[in-house]
Amino acid sequence: MHQKENVNYLNVEYGIKSWLFTKDHKRIGVMYLIAVTLFFIVGALAALGVRLELLTPEGDLMSSDAYNRFFTMHGVIMIFLFLIPSIPAVLGNFVLPIMIGARDLAFPRINLLSWYIFIFSGIIGIIGILKGGIDTGWTFYTPYSSIYSHTPVVLVAFAAFLVGFSSILTGLNFIATVHTMRAPGLSWFRLPLFVWAMYATSLVIMLGTPVVAITLVLLILDRAVGLGIFNPTLGGDPVLFQHLFWFYSHPAVYIMILPAMGVVSEVVSAFSRKKVFGYKFIVYSSMAIAVIGFLVWGHHMYTSGQSALSGIVFSILTVLVGVPTAVKILNWTVTLYRGSVSFEAPMLYALGFMGLFIIGGLTGLFLAALGTDVHLHDTYFVVAHFHYTMVGGAIMGFLAGLHYWWPKITGRMYPEFLGKFGAIVVFVGFHLTFLPQFVAGYLGMPRRYHYYVPEFQFYNILSTAGATILGAGMILVIGYLVWSARYGEKAVSNPWRAVGLEWETASPPHPHNFEEVPRVEWDAYDYEYKYKKEGVSFA
Repeated sequence: MHQKENVNYLNVEYGIKSWLFTKDHKRIGVMYLIAVTLFFIVGALAALGVRLELLTPEGDLMSSDAYNRFFTMHGVIMIFLFLIPSIPAVLGNFVLPIMIGARDLAFPRINLLSWYIFIFSGIIGIIGILKGGIDTGWTFYTPYSSIYSHTPVVLVAFAAFLVGFSSILTGLNFIATVHTMRAPGLSWFRLPLFVWAMYATSLVIMLGTPVVAITLVLLILDRAVGLGIFNPTLGGDPVLFQHLFWFYSHPAVYIMILPAMGVVSEVVSAFSRKKVFGYKFIVYSSMAIAVIGFLVWGHHMYTSGQSALSGIVFSILTVLVGVPTAVKILNWTVTLYRGSVSFEAPMLYALGFMGLFIIGGLTGLFLAALGTDVHLHDTYFVVAHFHYTMVGGAIMGFLAGLHYWWPKITGRMYPEFLGKFGAIVVFVGFHLTFLPQFVAGYLGMPRRYHYYVPEFQFYNILSTAGATILGAGMILVIGYLVWSARYGEKAVSNPWRAVGLEWETASPPHPHNFEEVPRVEWDAYDYEYKYKKEGVSFA
């Protein structure tokens, strides 16, 4: 019976009720995966509407008001319901307890509660969309959102407020689990770098999310009862909203990126058969990013009237936060050097992450500098930079991790050729979508408008063509992963010959992850020790 449960823990043979009331972190991770995929599809359809509108300079597909609602819907869904929860809630939920040798997360019931809050928040957001959507942009900037917008701002802002509690509960669970449930022998500096990344991310979630939650409550009260916190006609300050919003929302960048960096560390080591170079430097850089990320919010506000001195300080700090990121890129590159590198699909996505994130980081330097940001701030240069950093980084990292741990999650292998082909299509489509936007933005094309001068049409045609290729790539990925979950070749416990506790248990894992409590006797990523002990070549 134990073996039967192990084989069928993902099946619905015990009924939907067993899933809806499960406390198994693995099932909750799968339920998050289904939810974020559905939200991703809705957000992608909104992006398709935006790109189709921008094919021509005239607003011939939708009105200005409809366009505002479409790009706001795209931003709100993708950021709050996909990018932020994708890696922590899906991959973190599934593999983090297994990676540290735990039977489950520290608070299984709270873990299930966080999923219900996430789903309830998403439903409220979708209701807001069905009521016409909002036209404020995903940032909810005041005073437009608090006074002038005639859309259901309160409903969607409440959904964004509520979904923050899901993140807080997940972060709390991860911190408690890492502190109290590590396997014997698994000291802090033997932890996998993905676990360190999730730990740093959880700290950011715990410290930053309450700020944006309070900010959204104040916005709701401003709009509903005329509280006047952000309303200048009542003595309020709309710039205060920006300070509060970006104090959370720039660290939220690292809520999306730090987990992806943790995934890349795992994948680069596994497919180069080497210890991660400078393990402790990557650990410290993750924690440094978590700290410095709270000190750079003002670079979003160079054109909002803050003092020149504040701008200089934020500019220096923004450049400084790039240093620990550069440390990671350097260490991954050195890890690959003279490694036994193989190019399976997870590795292609990890390399794609490095390429896209480097471009996103380097173009961020132009926005960190006061002089160039004034010119570029409200142009498509910012849109391209944001997507290279967030989407190119977070989504490529998510896909790398999803392909890497897919055999462990489902017990099935996906078609390797389609995995590699999908990675290439997504990479090419992404570049063709957003590289032209750097040029258009540099030349002065403003963002958030669906009317533009004809000189920019060529770049928008390229972007829409690239978005079509990118969308086809994502459909391909979703298609073969769904197919493989049922019909794929059965996976062995360690198909990648990787090092880590998650590869010491069956695929899919036992109901309580391990038949016996594991004991860790090797350092993280010590391929030589692991395979010499087993009497096989690790090269």
